[in-house]
Amino acid sequence: MKKIAFVVLLLFANSLCMAASLNDSLNRIESAWAEVYYSNNNNKPEVYLKLLQQAKDLSSQYPQAAEPLIWQAILIATNADHQDAVSALDAIYEARKLLNQAIATDPKALGGSAYVTLGTLYYMAPKWPLAFGDTEEAKKLLETALEINPDGIDSNYFYGDFLLSLDQHEQAARYFEKALNAPIRKEQTYADRQLQSEARIALKNAQQHKISKGRTIFHSLLSTVSLN
Repeated sequence: MKKIAFVVLLLFANSLCMAASLNDSLNRIESAWAEVYYSNNNNKPEVYLKLLQQAKDLSSQYPQAAEPLIWQAILIATNADHQDAVSALDAIYEARKLLNQAIATDPKALGGSAYVTLGTLYYMAPKWPLAFGDTEEAKKLLETALEINPDGIDSNYFYGDFLLSLDQHEQAARYFEKALNAPIRKEQTYADRQLQSEARIALKNAQQHKISKGRTIFHSLLSTVSLN
């Protein structure tokens, strides 16, 4: 009996170590991505592709984990902003595939980040016949993310941004305010403060009945992940 208990304890400890190692690796990828995203670095695509390979390596190392799939999607879609139109469309389709795979694996991974990311893709991507943009699908996905993580900075910010894109200013303002009051993650303080800065600007736009300008295909999906 003691031997069995020891084996169980050993397996449990090993599982915790693997989880910690995965989270540490994801934190490093997110931190590196945040730094380059908010910089004037002219080599952003090169950095994104390097981080993408790291995320792919994590998927190979942790084949049952949804988190590396989410980060692959984020990196691919972010890099789409630096590609030609045809390549960018291929990229967002690949990102969608990865996100659906992540949801099938673990819908609550990273606090429902796959739903936030996928929902954002659906309302920012061109509509058919160019791509798969779909307002109703975006709404459903983003609301699912809010059900999973109702107080998250990312789930509230991007739902607010979605509502603002539909000229629903008062409703959008409520979610931007929630994003501003969301807790900052200790391990990703820089990332969360950047998104809160965007939420502050977006709240002002919502109060003044403006729509944010300068939107990109993926528009700062920096904090769609939460390792808590």
